[in-house]
Amino acid sequence: MSTVQTTTSRAVWDELVSELPVGMLLQDETGTVLAGNRLAATLMDVPSSALPGLRQPQAWDASGAPLPSCAELASQVLRTGSSLTIPMVLPHAQVWAEYHPLELRGQVLVVLRPVQSDVPHSARLLDGLTGLPGRALLLDRLDQALIRARTHGTLASLVLVDVHRLAAVNRKHGFERGDELLAVIAGRLREGLRDDYTVARYGGDEFAVVAEHPNGSGEAVAARVRELAGRAVRIGGARVQPGVRVCWVTSDGDAPVHSVLAHVEERLRP
Repeated sequence: MSTVQTTTSRAVWDELVSELPVGMLLQDETGTVLAGNRLAATLMDVPSSALPGLRQPQAWDASGAPLPSCAELASQVLRTGSSLTIPMVLPHAQVWAEYHPLELRGQVLVVLRPVQSDVPHSARLLDGLTGLPGRALLLDRLDQALIRARTHGTLASLVLVDVHRLAAVNRKHGFERGDELLAVIAGRLREGLRDDYTVARYGGDEFAVVAEHPNGSGEAVAARVRELAGRAVRIGGARVQPGVRVCWVTSDGDAPVHSVLAHVEERLRP
Protein backbone atom coordinates (compact mmCIF):
# COMPACT_ATOMS: atom_id res chain seq x y z
CA MET A 1 0.00 0.00 0.00
CA SER A 2 1.38 3.42 -0.94
CA THR A 3 1.97 6.23 1.55
CA VAL A 4 -0.96 8.17 0.08
CA GLN A 5 -3.30 5.19 0.43
CA THR A 6 -2.15 4.55 4.00
CA THR A 7 -2.67 8.17 4.99
CA THR A 8 -6.12 8.21 3.38
CA SER A 9 -7.15 4.99 5.12
CA ARG A 10 -6.01 6.34 8.47
CA ALA A 11 -7.92 9.58 7.90
CA VAL A 12 -11.11 7.69 7.03
CA TRP A 13 -10.75 5.52 10.15
CA ASP A 14 -10.22 8.57 12.35
CA GLU A 15 -13.19 10.37 10.86
CA LEU A 16 -15.52 7.39 11.28
CA VAL A 17 -14.70 6.26 14.80
CA SER A 18 -12.91 9.05 16.67
CA GLU A 19 -16.04 10.48 18.25
CA LEU A 20 -18.03 7.30 18.81
CA PRO A 21 -19.33 6.83 22.40
CA VAL A 22 -17.65 3.41 22.55
CA GLY A 23 -14.03 2.37 22.37
CA MET A 24 -12.99 0.80 19.06
CA LEU A 25 -9.91 -1.32 18.44
CA LEU A 26 -8.79 -3.15 15.32
CA GLN A 27 -6.55 -6.11 16.17
CA ASP A 28 -4.71 -8.70 14.11
CA GLU A 29 -4.83 -12.43 14.79
CA THR A 30 -2.15 -12.10 17.51
CA GLY A 31 -4.17 -9.50 19.40
CA THR A 32 -1.86 -6.64 18.42
CA VAL A 33 -3.69 -3.31 18.01
CA LEU A 34 -3.61 -1.97 14.44
CA ALA A 35 -5.74 1.12 15.11
CA GLY A 36 -8.08 2.52 17.73
CA ASN A 37 -10.10 5.56 18.68
CA ARG A 38 -9.76 8.12 21.45
CA LEU A 39 -12.13 6.48 23.93
CA ALA A 40 -10.38 3.12 23.60
CA ALA A 41 -7.10 4.82 24.46
CA THR A 42 -8.73 6.50 27.46
CA LEU A 43 -10.19 3.22 28.73
CA MET A 44 -6.80 1.53 28.33
CA ASP A 45 -5.07 4.55 29.93
CA VAL A 46 -2.61 5.15 27.09
CA PRO A 47 -2.13 8.03 24.61
CA SER A 48 -3.96 7.57 21.31
CA SER A 49 -0.62 7.64 19.53
CA ALA A 50 0.51 4.60 21.53
CA LEU A 51 -2.32 2.32 20.37
CA PRO A 52 -0.82 0.97 17.09
CA GLY A 53 1.39 -1.99 17.98
CA LEU A 54 0.05 -2.21 21.54
CA ARG A 55 -1.03 -5.46 23.15
CA GLN A 56 -4.14 -5.28 25.31
CA PRO A 57 -3.09 -5.07 28.98
CA GLN A 58 -3.80 -7.84 31.48
CA ALA A 59 -7.52 -8.02 32.16
CA TRP A 60 -9.78 -9.82 34.63
CA ASP A 61 -13.43 -10.82 34.67
CA ALA A 62 -15.95 -9.46 37.17
CA SER A 63 -14.99 -12.12 39.72
CA GLY A 64 -11.30 -11.15 39.69
CA ALA A 65 -10.19 -14.20 37.69
CA PRO A 66 -7.65 -13.46 34.91
CA LEU A 67 -9.04 -13.57 31.38
CA PRO A 68 -7.35 -15.31 28.44
CA SER A 69 -4.78 -13.16 26.65
CA CYS A 70 -5.81 -10.86 23.79
CA ALA A 71 -4.10 -13.30 21.38
CA GLU A 72 -6.18 -16.21 22.70
CA LEU A 73 -9.42 -14.22 22.47
CA ALA A 74 -8.64 -13.04 18.94
CA SER A 75 -7.74 -16.58 17.89
CA GLN A 76 -10.96 -17.98 19.36
CA VAL A 77 -13.34 -15.63 17.55
CA LEU A 78 -11.49 -16.02 14.25
CA ARG A 79 -11.54 -19.82 14.49
CA THR A 80 -15.23 -20.02 15.39
CA GLY A 81 -16.36 -17.09 13.23
CA SER A 82 -18.62 -15.99 16.10
CA SER A 83 -18.69 -12.82 18.16
CA LEU A 84 -17.93 -12.92 21.87
CA THR A 85 -19.02 -10.54 24.64
CA ILE A 86 -17.37 -10.64 28.06
CA PRO A 87 -17.16 -8.37 31.11
CA MET A 88 -13.60 -7.10 31.43
CA VAL A 89 -11.81 -5.30 34.24
CA LEU A 90 -8.81 -3.36 32.93
CA PRO A 91 -6.26 -1.75 35.26
CA HIS A 92 -8.09 1.61 35.03
CA ALA A 93 -11.60 0.80 33.79
CA GLN A 94 -14.42 -1.76 33.77
CA VAL A 95 -15.91 -2.49 30.35
CA TRP A 96 -17.99 -4.85 28.29
CA ALA A 97 -15.68 -6.10 25.54
CA GLU A 98 -17.27 -7.30 22.31
CA TYR A 99 -15.00 -9.26 19.93
CA HIS A 100 -16.22 -9.42 16.32
CA PRO A 101 -14.30 -11.50 13.73
CA LEU A 102 -13.41 -9.96 10.37
CA GLU A 103 -12.67 -13.33 8.83
CA LEU A 104 -11.71 -12.25 5.32
CA ARG A 105 -9.10 -9.85 6.70
CA GLY A 106 -7.93 -12.14 9.51
CA GLN A 107 -8.60 -9.31 11.96
CA VAL A 108 -10.82 -8.66 14.97
CA LEU A 109 -12.89 -5.58 15.76
CA VAL A 110 -13.11 -4.98 19.51
CA VAL A 111 -15.82 -2.72 20.92
CA LEU A 112 -15.27 -1.50 24.48
CA ARG A 113 -18.35 -0.22 26.31
CA PRO A 114 -17.93 1.35 29.77
CA VAL A 115 -19.87 -0.58 32.40
CA GLN A 116 -22.14 2.44 32.87
CA SER A 117 -23.47 1.82 29.35
CA ASP A 118 -26.52 -0.39 28.90
CA VAL A 119 -25.59 -3.61 27.15
CA PRO A 120 -28.41 -4.46 24.73
CA HIS A 121 -30.27 -7.71 25.23
CA SER A 122 -28.91 -8.83 21.89
CA ALA A 123 -25.36 -8.82 23.26
CA ARG A 124 -23.89 -12.27 22.71
CA LEU A 125 -23.76 -13.81 26.18
CA LEU A 126 -23.67 -17.29 24.67
CA ASP A 127 -20.47 -18.93 23.49
CA GLY A 128 -20.45 -18.99 19.70
CA LEU A 129 -18.75 -22.39 19.37
CA THR A 130 -20.76 -24.47 21.85
CA GLY A 131 -23.98 -22.46 22.27
CA LEU A 132 -23.49 -22.63 26.05
CA PRO A 133 -23.66 -19.62 28.35
CA GLY A 134 -20.35 -17.78 28.39
CA ARG A 135 -18.37 -16.55 31.38
CA ALA A 136 -20.51 -13.42 31.89
CA LEU A 137 -23.76 -15.37 32.10
CA LEU A 138 -22.13 -18.03 34.28
CA LEU A 139 -21.09 -15.42 36.85
CA ASP A 140 -24.65 -14.13 37.04
CA ARG A 141 -26.10 -17.65 37.38
CA LEU A 142 -23.59 -18.53 40.12
CA ASP A 143 -24.31 -15.32 41.98
CA GLN A 144 -28.06 -16.02 41.88
CA ALA A 145 -27.51 -19.61 43.04
CA LEU A 146 -25.47 -18.38 46.01
CA ILE A 147 -28.15 -15.85 46.91
CA ARG A 148 -30.82 -18.56 46.88
CA ALA A 149 -28.63 -20.85 48.98
CA ARG A 150 -28.09 -18.11 51.56
CA THR A 151 -31.78 -17.13 51.57
CA HIS A 152 -33.42 -20.57 51.55
CA GLY A 153 -30.87 -22.58 53.50
CA THR A 154 -29.88 -24.75 50.54
CA LEU A 155 -26.53 -25.37 48.87
CA ALA A 156 -24.89 -24.44 45.57
CA SER A 157 -22.05 -26.35 43.93
CA LEU A 158 -19.67 -25.15 41.24
CA VAL A 159 -17.87 -27.77 39.17
CA LEU A 160 -15.00 -26.88 36.82
CA VAL A 161 -13.72 -29.29 34.19
CA ASP A 162 -10.45 -28.73 32.33
CA VAL A 163 -9.95 -30.50 28.99
CA HIS A 164 -6.21 -30.61 29.55
CA ARG A 165 -5.32 -32.53 26.39
CA LEU A 166 -6.91 -29.98 24.06
CA ALA A 167 -3.54 -28.46 23.12
CA ALA A 168 -2.26 -31.87 22.04
CA VAL A 169 -5.40 -32.45 19.94
CA ASN A 170 -4.95 -29.04 18.28
CA ARG A 171 -1.32 -29.83 17.44
CA LYS A 172 -2.01 -33.29 16.06
CA HIS A 173 -5.38 -32.82 14.35
CA GLY A 174 -5.72 -29.03 13.87
CA PHE A 175 -7.78 -26.34 15.60
CA GLU A 176 -10.97 -27.29 13.75
CA ARG A 177 -10.84 -30.77 15.25
CA GLY A 178 -10.10 -29.27 18.66
CA ASP A 179 -13.18 -27.08 18.33
CA GLU A 180 -15.16 -30.15 17.29
CA LEU A 181 -13.99 -31.92 20.45
CA LEU A 182 -15.16 -29.03 22.63
CA ALA A 183 -18.53 -28.92 20.86
CA VAL A 184 -19.08 -32.64 21.45
CA ILE A 185 -18.19 -32.36 25.15
CA ALA A 186 -20.51 -29.35 25.49
CA GLY A 187 -23.37 -31.32 23.97
CA ARG A 188 -22.78 -34.30 26.25
CA LEU A 189 -22.76 -32.10 29.36
CA ARG A 190 -25.90 -30.23 28.33
CA GLU A 191 -27.81 -33.40 27.49
CA GLY A 192 -26.46 -35.57 30.31
CA LEU A 193 -27.08 -33.24 33.25
CA ARG A 194 -30.30 -32.00 34.80
CA ASP A 195 -32.14 -29.23 32.98
CA ASP A 196 -32.00 -26.94 36.04
CA TYR A 197 -28.18 -27.05 36.15
CA THR A 198 -26.23 -24.31 34.38
CA VAL A 199 -23.60 -25.68 31.97
CA ALA A 200 -21.27 -22.96 30.68
CA ARG A 201 -18.03 -22.52 28.78
CA TYR A 202 -15.71 -20.99 31.33
CA GLY A 203 -12.55 -20.58 29.24
CA GLY A 204 -10.76 -21.81 26.15
CA ASP A 205 -10.52 -25.41 27.39
CA GLU A 206 -12.72 -25.26 30.49
CA PHE A 207 -16.39 -25.83 31.24
CA ALA A 208 -18.35 -25.02 34.39
CA VAL A 209 -21.49 -26.43 35.97
CA VAL A 210 -23.62 -24.73 38.63
CA ALA A 211 -25.93 -27.05 40.56
CA GLU A 212 -28.32 -26.28 43.42
CA HIS A 213 -29.36 -28.96 45.92
CA PRO A 214 -30.99 -29.16 49.36
CA ASN A 215 -28.17 -31.05 51.09
CA GLY A 216 -25.04 -33.10 50.49
CA SER A 217 -22.14 -31.92 48.33
CA GLY A 218 -21.14 -31.50 44.72
CA GLU A 219 -19.27 -34.80 44.65
CA ALA A 220 -21.99 -36.70 42.78
CA VAL A 221 -22.38 -33.87 40.25
CA ALA A 222 -18.61 -33.75 39.72
CA ALA A 223 -18.50 -37.52 39.19
CA ARG A 224 -21.22 -37.28 36.54
CA VAL A 225 -19.44 -34.38 34.84
CA ARG A 226 -16.18 -36.35 34.80
CA GLU A 227 -17.91 -39.38 33.29
CA LEU A 228 -19.62 -37.34 30.55
CA ALA A 229 -16.63 -35.15 29.62
CA GLY A 230 -14.09 -37.95 29.79
CA ARG A 231 -15.71 -40.24 27.22
CA ALA A 232 -13.74 -40.90 24.06
CA VAL A 233 -14.70 -38.82 21.02
CA ARG A 234 -14.30 -39.80 17.36
CA ILE A 235 -13.14 -36.80 15.32
CA GLY A 236 -11.73 -36.85 11.83
CA GLY A 237 -11.78 -40.64 11.79
CA ALA A 238 -9.63 -40.84 14.92
CA ARG A 239 -10.65 -41.88 18.43
CA VAL A 240 -9.58 -39.19 20.90
CA GLN A 241 -9.55 -39.58 24.67
CA PRO A 242 -10.03 -36.00 25.96
CA GLY A 243 -8.35 -36.35 29.34
CA VAL A 244 -10.09 -34.14 31.88
CA ARG A 245 -9.47 -32.75 35.34
CA VAL A 246 -12.53 -32.00 37.47
CA CYS A 247 -12.80 -30.11 40.76
CA TRP A 248 -15.78 -28.81 42.71
CA VAL A 249 -16.74 -26.68 45.68
CA THR A 250 -20.02 -26.47 47.57
CA SER A 251 -21.19 -23.30 49.36
CA ASP A 252 -24.06 -22.35 51.64
CA GLY A 253 -24.08 -18.93 50.00
CA ASP A 254 -22.02 -17.08 52.58
CA ALA A 255 -18.93 -16.86 50.34
CA PRO A 256 -18.91 -14.28 47.50
CA VAL A 257 -18.67 -15.35 43.88
CA HIS A 258 -14.97 -14.51 43.50
CA SER A 259 -14.06 -16.58 46.59
CA VAL A 260 -15.95 -19.62 45.30
CA LEU A 261 -14.26 -19.32 41.91
CA ALA A 262 -10.80 -18.78 43.40
CA HIS A 263 -11.17 -21.82 45.64
CA VAL A 264 -12.21 -24.23 42.91
CA GLU A 265 -9.65 -22.84 40.44
CA GLU A 266 -6.87 -23.37 42.97
CA ARG A 267 -7.98 -26.99 43.42
CA LEU A 268 -8.13 -27.52 39.65
CA ARG A 269 -4.55 -26.45 38.97
CA PRO A 270 -1.98 -29.27 39.08
